[in-house]
Amino acid sequence: MRLGEVERLRGELSEFVADVFGSLPRRDQRRWGECYLRGLMLDGRRKSIQPMADRLPDGNTQALQQFVNQSPWECTPVRRRIAERLCEAVRPEVWVVDDVSFPKCGTVSAGVARQYCGALGKRANCQVAVSVHAATGTASCPLEWELFLPEEWAHDDRRRRRAQVPDEVGHVSKMRLALGLLDKLAAQGLAVPVVVADAGYGRSVAFRLALEERGWSYVVAVDPKEIARPAAAEPFQPVYGGLGPPTLPRYREAARPLTSFVDAGTRFESVTWRQGSRGPMTSRFAVLEVRPSGKEASRTAQEKAGGRSRWDGVLPLRTLLVEQPENEAEPAGYWMTNLPVTTPVADLVRWAKMRWRIEHDYRELKHGLGLDHFEGRTWRGWHHHVTFVTAAQAFLTLRRLDPKAEMPA
Repeated sequence: MRLGEVERLRGELSEFVADVFGSLPRRDQRRWGECYLRGLMLDGRRKSIQPMADRLPDGNTQALQQFVNQSPWECTPVRRRIAERLCEAVRPEVWVVDDVSFPKCGTVSAGVARQYCGALGKRANCQVAVSVHAATGTASCPLEWELFLPEEWAHDDRRRRRAQVPDEVGHVSKMRLALGLLDKLAAQGLAVPVVVADAGYGRSVAFRLALEERGWSYVVAVDPKEIARPAAAEPFQPVYGGLGPPTLPRYREAARPLTSFVDAGTRFESVTWRQGSRGPMTSRFAVLEVRPSGKEASRTAQEKAGGRSRWDGVLPLRTLLVEQPENEAEPAGYWMTNLPVTTPVADLVRWAKMRWRIEHDYRELKHGLGLDHFEGRTWRGWHHHVTFVTAAQAFLTLRRLDPKAEMPA
């Protein structure tokens, strides 16, 4: 937005800041918070502190640096209020779990390491953050974030002190970070809709089982190499030989990759899930029932039965969604869900494909609001910056959803 457009929104922005940042104890903190928000929404190539301060009539580089990087205000109450307002306004059909990378130079910024960088499509020096987004087919916005701390940071006390990484923060897998964010949002009393994720999370049977244990529904992309058995497969009990522990029930046929469940007899139907820039987004989809059969699935089934000796050998049924476009020889995508096979295929497709909203979010967050422009090095500073970027997008999203609001050109 141009400066005049941002200035015309000062009244509405002040009301938003008073609500969302009401947990900040001091008036000057809320004032600099509003100033930082205006800087993020204002046109400009760089959204780091000094360029924003130079563009703002009331900008002050030193004050903003201290407020973002050193001031000890808590992000959690602010993000909680943002999530409450967004979920009330957006009424999300899904929560999308994802992660995003930030290329970095040097080694001292919190969490930076040589790892896979999605922004560059290769291993590089970067930070990685896990996020949860509320989404419908027409609106979306992030609800929570956490910075991933690579294993090399876990016991490097010197780097941790310089980046002010809290003592209680250690190396945790992205899957566990995602579950922690979902747990935090659910603990706030927000209703958890269908959870959606790409294969980076969906291929983890442990992640899917953790969602099931919490009573949540999911539609997640999976690796076509994952093994399963047909829905009709039944285990049999081998004859006990009289030595050692009793033999467990087992299936006669070996588990096979998901790709083998699609053949000439598979029934596909055409589904349109949204309007794209070039017309309707349409493809062919099939819904199948399978029994995921990896070691993790078997171990969990045994645990739920009360132990190895009590398990009847039956692996649970799950619903598999397969996409194979017209005139394509092979499927283009596989999704697993714990929703029943009777769920309308149009719903399954819409939820599976709703992950595209994440790309819209990241485009606005990075290119429009400076998500990856933060130049500070501390753990606290990064979380403060991301909280303000989230608040800026939330403010704009709420305006878009308000039929009486005029959006700037």
